[in-house]
Amino acid sequence: MKKRQSATIKTGALALILAFGAALAGCGADTDTKTAAADDTAAAQTAATDPQNNSAESDTQAAEGETRVVKGEFGDVTIPAHPQRVAGIYMEDYMVALGVTPVVQWYHPSWGIQDYLNLDVPQFDITGSPEALLAQQPDLIMVDGGADQAAYETYSKIAPTYRLPESMLQDSKQILLAVADALGMPEKGEEVLAAYEKTVADDKAKLREKVGDETVAVVRLNGGEKTMALFGIKNRYTGSLFSELGLTPHPLVGEMEDFQQVVSEEGLADLDADHIFIFPASGDWESDENKEAEKILDRPVWQSLKAVQSGHVYKVERSYWQSGGIRANLLKFEDVMKHLAP
Repeated sequence: MKKRQSATIKTGALALILAFGAALAGCGADTDTKTAAADDTAAAQTAATDPQNNSAESDTQAAEGETRVVKGEFGDVTIPAHPQRVAGIYMEDYMVALGVTPVVQWYHPSWGIQDYLNLDVPQFDITGSPEALLAQQPDLIMVDGGADQAAYETYSKIAPTYRLPESMLQDSKQILLAVADALGMPEKGEEVLAAYEKTVADDKAKLREKVGDETVAVVRLNGGEKTMALFGIKNRYTGSLFSELGLTPHPLVGEMEDFQQVVSEEGLADLDADHIFIFPASGDWESDENKEAEKILDRPVWQSLKAVQSGHVYKVERSYWQSGGIRANLLKFEDVMKHLAP
């Protein structure tokens, strides 16, 4: 799971990176001088013969230099009006939904990455040094509640950092619009949201017809601990099944105040939900750790559950079931429709 980072950037490391960049820039300077002079002459000739093209280039450069102010969790921050190289730490899902590729993808050694995004970009270990992020030269960094003020201040030394307000972090739709706005594409955000809401409305209607008031629960198998965690209706990752798709939570789920709770064997006996979705905490179902943990499902108490006896337990992929992003939600909804309303 996400781990807060409080590491600070060391001056020596920064100086080394800058010195390395300067050394690269200086290599072959004598040879490059003639090339640069030739390029400048060609550019001047182009400008003289095509002033309209020259004006368009100037307008683009001016636009790229524009800034604006957004209100983040830790105060106002000035960000590029048209960011080009964006790091969205924990926010990659929304960027992908908007058609924007982040410069890095967050990674945690004990959790992995959000595999479902299929990103081909450098990974940034959020438990390690920020130099890997610095190396990608972002012009904007966006973060959510996974970054506390110390981490925010570290990121801010690399590039303007927009930490989304805490008040919106339980609502993926608000996050989508905030990310789209920060990227300078609010219209695209509205377009993606409209498509998302149409999917939700269509799925909800079909589920009402197919499932009715049958109860649903979501369980995570904790491989290392060999325990089970029940996810509540307020869980940021799976709460959308109930709040948006309109599924009926099992009473144990609906009454839960916590985002999730480890369930004892006695408590598990009371989980007589009609349908249960289950996923491993990390890795895939074929890993040795999860195969070992899966032996919990052979216990009599699990085998006695209504959903098990009726064949209504559904194994699903953990990375998007443990994410509350727009893309992740849509993939969860696909799983729900496949199993409950085929």
